[in-house]
Amino acid sequence: MYFYRIMARLYLVPIPIADDALHTLSDEIKTITAGLRYYFVENVRTARRFLKSLHPSIVIDEISFSEIDKHTGPDMAILKEWLHKGYDIGVMSEAGCPGIADPGSVLVQKAHESDAEIVPLTGPNSIVLALMASGLNGQSFAFNGYLPLKEPARSKTIKDLEQRSAKEKQTQVFIETPYRNNVLLDELLKHCRDNTLLCIAQNITAPGAYIKTRPVKEWKKQKPELAKQPTVFLLLAQ
Repeated sequence: MYFYRIMARLYLVPIPIADDALHTLSDEIKTITAGLRYYFVENVRTARRFLKSLHPSIVIDEISFSEIDKHTGPDMAILKEWLHKGYDIGVMSEAGCPGIADPGSVLVQKAHESDAEIVPLTGPNSIVLALMASGLNGQSFAFNGYLPLKEPARSKTIKDLEQRSAKEKQTQVFIETPYRNNVLLDELLKHCRDNTLLCIAQNITAPGAYIKTRPVKEWKKQKPELAKQPTVFLLLAQ
């Protein structure tokens, strides 16, 4: 069922993927957020802190936030109300670009149905930045999100991704919850072929960023101890 057709805008607002990295944002973000008063956010506290860092004089209590529930998703009734009233709305994830590896995409889908204007703003995305820095195939790639947690599904997925990469010459990209980074690395080294290229991209845009691409056999010789920090893994089978 379609919403009312109105002339509202839904702005997709990136936020830094590393602490104190406001320099990675476009000037457009600061301009647009100075005027927005309605937001869907993954975390209200993070969103409020981000807006105050951009606009120190902003009256944060004059802004309405709807937090996206981790289990039930965004409040679609509030979206419908705000769009029907013609409000311009911002969408912010916890880090990076909304709609990519976060629940913001359902808001965008419904906003399309209401004929609202969708405006993606320019900002950092760890998946794209990792791919750029990996040296792996950027002509054909797939983002796979999080891999299964339990066996045998997890090891099977790793092997399937490697086979697909070899067959299609396609870079496979995936992420992990930071405290499980080392476990995932161990499993990649256990299940992937020695000549498969593996890139580990951690803390992208931060001063201590770590981005390295090596064959699996080389990682086995000198395996890093990965900190509990946001990390993107990429592999390309040879």
